[in-house]
Amino acid sequence: MSGESKREHPDQRELPDGRDYPDQWEADVVLADGGTAHLRPIRPEDAALLRSFYARLSAETIYYRFFSPRPHLSDREIRHFTTVDHDRRVGLIATIGGDMVAVVRYDRLNDRPGTAEVAFLVEDAHQGRGLGAVLLEHIAAAARERGVHRFVASVLPDNRRMTRVFREAGYRAEQRFEDGVIELVLDLEPTETSVEVTSAREHRAEARSIQRLMTPRSVAVVGASRAEHSVGQTVLRNLLGGDFCGPVYPVHPTAKAVAGVRAYESVLDIPDEVDLAVVAVRANAVHEVVEQCANKGVHGLVVVSSGFGEAGPEGRARQEELVRLARAWGMRVVGPNCLGIANTDPDYRLNATLAPTLPGRGPVGFFSQSGALGTAILQRTAERGLGLSTFVSAGNRADVSGNDLMQYWEEDPATKAVLLYLESLGNPRKFARLARRLSRRKPIVAVKSGRSTQGVPLGHAARALSLPDHAVSALFAQAGVIRVEDLSELFDVAQLLAYQPLPAGDRIAIIDNSDSLGLLAQDAAVAHGLRVRPPVDLGPLADADAYEAALAAALRDENVDAVVALFTPPTIGGYDVRVPEKILRLAAGSSKPIVATYLGSKGMPSDLRINAPDGSAAAGSVPSYPAPEDAVRALAYVIRYAQWRQRPHGRVSDLVTAEDRRRARTLISGWLEDVPSDAAPVTATRAQIAELLACYGIHLADAEAPREPMGREEGPRGAEVDRDGPGVPVRIVTSEDASFGALVSFGLADETAALLDDRAYRLAPLTDAESAEMIRAIRTAPLLLGHRGAEPVAVSALEDLLQRVAKLGDDLPEVARLELNPVIADASGVSVRGVRLLLQQPMGARPELGPRRLG
Repeated sequence: MSGESKREHPDQRELPDGRDYPDQWEADVVLADGGTAHLRPIRPEDAALLRSFYARLSAETIYYRFFSPRPHLSDREIRHFTTVDHDRRVGLIATIGGDMVAVVRYDRLNDRPGTAEVAFLVEDAHQGRGLGAVLLEHIAAAARERGVHRFVASVLPDNRRMTRVFREAGYRAEQRFEDGVIELVLDLEPTETSVEVTSAREHRAEARSIQRLMTPRSVAVVGASRAEHSVGQTVLRNLLGGDFCGPVYPVHPTAKAVAGVRAYESVLDIPDEVDLAVVAVRANAVHEVVEQCANKGVHGLVVVSSGFGEAGPEGRARQEELVRLARAWGMRVVGPNCLGIANTDPDYRLNATLAPTLPGRGPVGFFSQSGALGTAILQRTAERGLGLSTFVSAGNRADVSGNDLMQYWEEDPATKAVLLYLESLGNPRKFARLARRLSRRKPIVAVKSGRSTQGVPLGHAARALSLPDHAVSALFAQAGVIRVEDLSELFDVAQLLAYQPLPAGDRIAIIDNSDSLGLLAQDAAVAHGLRVRPPVDLGPLADADAYEAALAAALRDENVDAVVALFTPPTIGGYDVRVPEKILRLAAGSSKPIVATYLGSKGMPSDLRINAPDGSAAAGSVPSYPAPEDAVRALAYVIRYAQWRQRPHGRVSDLVTAEDRRRARTLISGWLEDVPSDAAPVTATRAQIAELLACYGIHLADAEAPREPMGREEGPRGAEVDRDGPGVPVRIVTSEDASFGALVSFGLADETAALLDDRAYRLAPLTDAESAEMIRAIRTAPLLLGHRGAEPVAVSALEDLLQRVAKLGDDLPEVARLELNPVIADASGVSVRGVRLLLQQPMGARPELGPRRLG
């Protein structure tokens, strides 16, 4: 796979190296087949790598690159290709296991400002793995950073693979045919299509990388000790006891056999292929094991060993080296310090965990960051009769994360719902993007620990969040994530999502044989904002026929969306044992969910379970809760999710032209041209702010214009806040958060709102639907909507302003903070009276705006 630069001459004058090595361009990437590679700028010391790489190329690949046979590169050509200035001439290489496998370069054209010629070379053995596409993404990002806006590529007509890479990139492109060569011109300004293409490629690659981990054909256990209850022997016995469908290879330096299975001195001694290695050796020995696995061609590692990031600075360095080495050789890593992974698919039956109890087959995927809690989580899952499709304990989350698993579960037909136990978020903005997409197809239920501190457990490769916890909850809700308080609620919601249909609305019917239970359920429903009719109390002597009739009537009722069935044994005498049979029969054919409080049972009791062929619970099984409040709470969570899924999510309105956005970027670049990257934020002048806001169609009210008499007092940051008279003062802020990127907050501009932190938060950019929801999300929204007969403000004007501010923040990461305070909203529109803008050089490109890379 190659592309040619006709204007390139090896003897052209070398430009002086006036720039430092751009280490921000280094990246680990996932390829189309799920393997990994390392990208970095080329260096003069890569001469030997380049020479070896070139020697492995076929004559056809060389011809496609240079348009002529060129069996060898001269020393002069080698120097030319490896010596660049990272500005006018840029080169990036991809390496796997220390070998160069691909290279891309651009050279600026002197006669065409802002334009460079680009060319690729990909080793034959690695063509078809998506290297060309990912290299184009990264070289284009480097070019934009250096002020190059267009690429020119010259390609032979027969080189269809390279032509396809350029055409499928999603950039605006022009093509012409001259002298037997296709010349493609690409505009490097990201487009909606190019962003979608990048996202789709990332999704497929990361899903594939996890699939390779979860579906191994063979497993090696490195450190499979003969000592009873040791970590290595526990994993080995769980693999064997789970009846894994492929061969299992114990690796032990001296033993001939472990747990009755022939052992091997090292991974390299295993005669057959090994897809997955479970590593259970001392932390200081892991490095050697990774190298052996790399040379063996292992696809992935599950490192259950401890002694890494959680063990202090030395362990942190060991952890970083583990990930660096594994990715360099094309492998993903689960862990370290993790419980392991499991796949209940009968074609694999993989239990590569330390947990003695593994739940049966089911429709739920479970990701847990905590290794310590993993065993308890699996035990509680099994106790409830909740089946799992797959389970991953990430431990220190040094590589594989919840984001990767969401990519996999989105395409996994065996997974109907996703459960997440999160202690940190490695890439929160990516999490929000992936969760929003996945939630539209499959529900995500999450427990996020650390509510009070937003801290990160020792050892996790992630930063602490700076937002208040209620803001994090708002961003989860924006993405459709069902955030629950604790693990009990997690399972409560999961067992409903796994086996019952989603409700169409929030209208609840309650059927009981105890008026006390019915009233508790009714009170809980009202407290959760559900619409509920008075309970149907059948009395303590109600038999199965009475339950059947009442339940059937509720399910037939067009004004009922879900049913809560409560059944407790009478104080005196027995009860009709046919009651669960009737409930189950009606639930099996219903499109409305049924939840139960049945004899105080918790989970999926056998009486209310439809059994799959393997004995696990199947769709239509009715979840039971110990108390009516638990049942109603779980139902309320699911109803809110169903409503989120039913709502139109809107679109990001095209409020700003590309020309205005370029003008805004030019202004920002000029103002920060002489500001060092590590300097404190710079406060913009009112004139500068007005000029920038005008690019986004936002106009400042004249500061000198007379204003109608109003009562005034000083608000936050000294802004003058209107208290009486026409109009309602509001506050709109966009700020660059280190974890989430551009965030927007909205609330009233007064002390009460500030004291109560009555703010709505959303990720930028905003759709039209999200801006409307944001205004109505604050508790004081009635003051804007016509409280007590007052005239409503022009809400549509506020929504428009919110979208424009959000778009500005999303486009310009240099905007550290833009605060409009106050914005006076009244029936005629909005008036921006106060404003403050802080500018700062961004610390690298936002992950979401740059090319694909592993965080």
